[in-house]
Amino acid sequence: MTNAAWIRDLPVAHRGYHDLNKLVWENTLSAFLRAVEAGFAIECDLHYASDGVPVVFHDEDLQRLCNLSGDIRERTSRELGLIAVGGTADKVPTLRQLLDLVQGKVPLVLELKGREADDEGFAEAVLEVLQDYEGKVALMSFDHWLLRDLKTLDAAYPLGLTANGNTPEEFEAHAKAMEIGLDFISYHYDDLPNAFITGERKKGIPVITWTVRDDEARRRTSANADQMTFEGFDPRVAV
Repeated sequence: MTNAAWIRDLPVAHRGYHDLNKLVWENTLSAFLRAVEAGFAIECDLHYASDGVPVVFHDEDLQRLCNLSGDIRERTSRELGLIAVGGTADKVPTLRQLLDLVQGKVPLVLELKGREADDEGFAEAVLEVLQDYEGKVALMSFDHWLLRDLKTLDAAYPLGLTANGNTPEEFEAHAKAMEIGLDFISYHYDDLPNAFITGERKKGIPVITWTVRDDEARRRTSANADQMTFEGFDPRVAV
C-alpha cells in the first residue's frame, strides 16, 4: 500500500476553487489557479478523449457545461481545448495543462470517470502523463475496474475508492473493492456515520468526504472522517 496520510492535511477544493459556476467555473484552469493561490488541495475529474488524452471534465455530455450536445468521448483533446466552459475564456483543459499549472504547489486528487467496457488504455494514459510530475497526487474512482487497472499497473500513487451508501449490500461491494489494496476512501458525508467507514478508519485508512457545502456537512465530516472535499465557501473561515 502507498502512504496516503497527506490527504488529511488540507481541505480539498471540489473541481477546483470555483464560485459555483458564476464567474469561475468548475474544472477549469481558473478554478485550479484560485485553489493554488488559496493553498487548497484540488479534486478534479478525468475523462478519456477520443485521441487517448486524459481531459479534465465531469459530465459525460457537453450540454450543462458547454451548451453543446454530444459525448465528451467523441471529441479529441484538441477539439475540447477550443470549447468554452460556461461561456468564459476557459476551455476544457487536459491533465497535462493542469499539471503544468499546479507544478506541485498543492496536492491533486484525481477522479477517473470510467465507462465499463470502454476504458481500455485510460489508466495507462493517466499514468503516462503523471510519469515525471513532481508533486503529491492521489487517484480515485467509483469504478472498480479502473482501480484494478491502476493497481495492476503498479501506480506509484495512493489509490482511493469514491463511494456512498449505507446498506449491507453497498458495504459488501465497497469491502470487495478495498481488497484491491486501496489506500484511502472518499465518501458521501450524508451517509455517515456507518459501520463500513468506522471499520476502515480503525484500520488506519484515511477518509475524506464529498461534497461539503454547509455547516451540517462540515460538522458530520469532522465527527466521522479526516478531511473534506468542499465547494461554495471558504473553509479558512471559522463557523
